[in-house]
Amino acid sequence: MTRLAVRALLAAVFWPSLFFFWFLGPFIFLLLSTTSSEVCPRLETRVEFLAAANAALPILAVQNLVYAVPILCLVLWERLLPDPARARHIVTCAKLFAVTVVLGALWAYGSSLVCDGYGQSFFSPAWQMISYLPIVSFVINVPLYVLTFSLGRAYSTREDADDAVHPDQNAP
Repeated sequence: MTRLAVRALLAAVFWPSLFFFWFLGPFIFLLLSTTSSEVCPRLETRVEFLAAANAALPILAVQNLVYAVPILCLVLWERLLPDPARARHIVTCAKLFAVTVVLGALWAYGSSLVCDGYGQSFFSPAWQMISYLPIVSFVINVPLYVLTFSLGRAYSTREDADDAVHPDQNAP
């Protein structure tokens, strides 16, 4: 398979995953949250809260694996077309992504622990501080999205495609 074909294949995976997973995905996973209005009123004991929070862990793992697809595409693009400047930006993307994964897990897991349906918290009031995590996550996600988008755009353009056949090369 030529390098250009691999680049095109990566672009075909990168752009839809960036749009559907990163821009639309959070709304879908928010709907699947364990802190929905149907779940909270039914939880009355500490054991039920921990069970609900622990039940959220598998979906968080799947969510993070799905969200990692654009970062994985950037890593593969870098291996295909090495560039030290872009490599540093990809490392920055990976670090920002890791921070957002941790913040997202704390928020989703902690939301399950704070909610009790009766206005009583079973756990430390420190868990109530997680209500600020979406704001912190947003502040981190904006540069992550911009950097990932710009790297994807740089890698998916044909400015340095050596495998492409140019019309001038075929002229007699």
